[in-house]
Amino acid sequence: MRVEVRADDAPVPDADVVIDGVTYRTGPDGVVAAPVRPGTVDITVVKEGFAPLTSAVTVAAGQAQRVLVDLEERPSFEEEVVVTATRTETRLEDQPMRVEVVPGEEVQEKIMMTPGDVSMLLNETNGLRVQTTSPSLGGATVRIQGLRGRYTQILADGLPLYGGQTGSIGLLQIPPMDLGQVEVIKGVASALYGMSAIGGVVNLVSRRPPAKGREREILVNGTSHGGTDLVNWLAGPLGERWGYTFVGGVHEQQRSDLDEDGWTDLPTYRRVAARPRFFWSDGTGRSLLVALGAMGEERRGGTTPGRQAPDGRPFAEDLDTTRVDGGAVWRATTAGGRVLSTRGSATLQRHTRTFGADLEEDEHQTLFGEASMTGTAGRHTWVAGGAVQSDRYRARQLPRFDYTHVVPGVFAQDEFRPLRRFTVSGSARLDAHSEFGAFLSPRISALVRPAAAWSLRLSAGRGYFAPTPFTEETEAIGLTHVAPLGALHAERADSVSADLTWARAPLEATATVFYSRVRDALAVQDSGLTDVPVAVVNAEGRTLTRGTEFFARFHREGFDVIATHMYLWSTEPAPGGGRRREVPLNPRHAATFDLLKQVGPARIGVEVFYTGRQALDDNPFRRAGFPHVLYGGLIDWAVGGSRVYVNIENMGDVRQTREHPLVKPVRGADRRWTVDAWAPLEGRTVNAGVRWRF
Repeated sequence: MRVEVRADDAPVPDADVVIDGVTYRTGPDGVVAAPVRPGTVDITVVKEGFAPLTSAVTVAAGQAQRVLVDLEERPSFEEEVVVTATRTETRLEDQPMRVEVVPGEEVQEKIMMTPGDVSMLLNETNGLRVQTTSPSLGGATVRIQGLRGRYTQILADGLPLYGGQTGSIGLLQIPPMDLGQVEVIKGVASALYGMSAIGGVVNLVSRRPPAKGREREILVNGTSHGGTDLVNWLAGPLGERWGYTFVGGVHEQQRSDLDEDGWTDLPTYRRVAARPRFFWSDGTGRSLLVALGAMGEERRGGTTPGRQAPDGRPFAEDLDTTRVDGGAVWRATTAGGRVLSTRGSATLQRHTRTFGADLEEDEHQTLFGEASMTGTAGRHTWVAGGAVQSDRYRARQLPRFDYTHVVPGVFAQDEFRPLRRFTVSGSARLDAHSEFGAFLSPRISALVRPAAAWSLRLSAGRGYFAPTPFTEETEAIGLTHVAPLGALHAERADSVSADLTWARAPLEATATVFYSRVRDALAVQDSGLTDVPVAVVNAEGRTLTRGTEFFARFHREGFDVIATHMYLWSTEPAPGGGRRREVPLNPRHAATFDLLKQVGPARIGVEVFYTGRQALDDNPFRRAGFPHVLYGGLIDWAVGGSRVYVNIENMGDVRQTREHPLVKPVRGADRRWTVDAWAPLEGRTVNAGVRWRF
């Protein structure tokens, strides 16, 4: 047998060619010759920088067989990354649907910046923006490509452990210490995850325990604003088949009033959280993941002790939260090679909120269950299954907002690869909502590789979102002053996107164009009533969002440079009708530059963030926020088996309250005292700590 290995019509020297278990290496001409037995011969060709190739060739006795192998360069830097958010659990580069992954090394970097929550980790992901919704309490949501935060579904290992709607405070209560990677699907993902994902999905994938040995780590962190974090990470095997991980932490923050106006700029909180996970695998395709969690937090904002709002009275904004959750994921391979997967979870959250003299106590309960089967047939990889989710809300003082939504559904997906360089994926989901009826959510995606270094992805989808009383506005003001909900319609969303990637080590670049349309979007308006002045209604008209993204990365061992840019143009019907306006708090332009360099035992990082002009809503001081640049730096170095670090955020001390006050001179019609946060409120922040491994 004579094997010729080529790439782009040129010979490939020093490639390993495995012929029936015997390894040969190609010469300068890219050729190896080897004696073989008649019959079927297995050939595998491996060369660094190229995708491995395996094939079987039938040879006859007494004849020479010539085999031409055409290798392709690996199209991305993360060629071994397997993504789970698309259900087929295949390599990132083979997915027709674009999935962006924040790898483990970047997660570890962000842990040293904000070890208490995932807000910075998500905010520095291209196309995502963490938007503060309640400045006094620090509440925030994740906007994906400009769509409001309630449309973003946040999952943990594919489970809604943080509830059907995560809420503005839930994002700040998720520690990143136990994350292995973060997977992001942008655009309507209802075909995969139901009615809570018309903006996209953020799947937080947990770290796995080591196969041998144990990992033990304690992180101690302090900030210049009086913040303290103490986090413990444990992981290891429990026998031959079992393993475990555990993350637990205590987090505190002192109250800050940087402009000394008597109103809290940085809330005080005390939080205790713990999450053990257990992993089991028998090595034959059966596995089990069990996750448990508990969290308690006290958070205080509003006027500072001894001070008053502009009406001469103190105004407290307080929130107490308790949450317990549990979930499991089971996988088994059948005799026919198919994969059966079941998953389920239960979450219970209780809140006690104070808005001045108003007290609101509520309880959220989310139950979820799903079963699916995955298989292959020729060039098809298919998934079919069913799921049911129940969301229950009870408000002790405001029973008019109580609801129980039960949503059973069935879904199917098929990935078809008719050609070596072309893959198409189609998926659909049929949900039967207990209050709003039945909805069909389709999505189609395609992957085209016109050349070894190029890949083109196209995607389009449709989805629906069931209305609840919770919007970004009502999260900030509470429900006491909100009128009873009328006859609302489900929000409907369509999205399309296209992205083109070029990747040839050490450089990778991706350009994306996206468009989305939301009909019957929920909006708040004046109800005309004194006691309940705020009404939640379906807006007449469409919310239109379009834009572009650009991502570029230069990566070599010990050196990374990442640059991003997003252009966003989003409009919606203006309150009162008759005209349109820009969606508030969506910057037209946003850009980042991130550099990380290994220097001996130390790592040095530099970050620059640009936020452009953005429209403001109900702000008596400005109609638009001014562009601003934030820059920071990180240095950490190894000391034995541990690492010591110092991080500076917002070195230039940009602060919104330098431009205008946070507190309005008169309480708004919606009962809010503060304007929206469109720039940092905390100013310069220095944090330092140690990650002690033992």
